[in-house]
Formats: sequence, C-alpha cells, structure tokens
Amino acid sequence: MPGIFDRLQKELENKGGEGGITALDLADLPPTLRKIMRLMLRELQLNYPQLTETIAALPEAERLSGKELDEALDVLTAQGWLIRIGQGEKAIYKVNLRRKAGSKLASGVWNTLDEKLKGKLPDDSTTDAPPPKEE
Repeated sequence: MPGIFDRLQKELENKGGEGGITALDLADLPPTLRKIMRLMLRELQLNYPQLTETIAALPEAERLSGKELDEALDVLTAQGWLIRIGQGEKAIYKVNLRRKAGSKLASGVWNTLDEKLKGKLPDDSTTDAPPPKEE
C-alpha cells in the first residue's frame, strides 16, 4: 500500500516532467539564480550580450562575474527554467513558463446547452417562429 511519501514523490516527478516554472517556484531558488530569473522575467527573452550588459548595469554588490553568470545560465537551462537557443555569444535565452491547465468549464457548458436544446426542440413545432398565416 503506497504511503504519503510515495504519493508526494510521484507528484514531484510528474511536476518535474511538465517543464517550465511558476511564480511560486522562484522562492525556492538560490539568490544568484533568482536574480537572473527576475531579470529574465522582465524581458522573457535576452541574448547573451544583452544579459551581460544587464548584469553589468546592476549595483556592484549584485553583479556576477562572467564565470558565475555562465554557470548560473547552465544550471537554469539544465533545470528547465530557461530555454537556450544557440551557443556562446550568440545564445538566446527564453523563460520557460509553464502552460496553464485549460478550463473544463467551457466544454461542460456547451454540452449542457446542447442537451437542453435537444430536449426543448425535438421537432420544428416548438420553435419561436410565428405560425404560418392562413389564407
């Protein structure tokens, strides 16, 4: 009989397979990675030179070295936070946002409406059209 830890582990594995991030996931990141993700979330897509310029524009206490930036980008890409297109100086980084689950309300509403209409209109005699004029 599976226990609560087995169920939690399965849920974490399923969540990991979805890819992308949610805003709540940011709180779990180390400060360096969180800083990069906050910068990326403002633009959603930056190429490597733009990213290095943005980091260089930060206050000195918050700046990352080139090596720290490269390592952080590798980690964020490997963990699915960012999508990297290309390599090196020509790389483009995009935020990997998680898709929202679609609403099931719409299909239920339309199915219910279809059933109501079918029940109310079994033939053409119950339509709202005026009766034909007698001559």
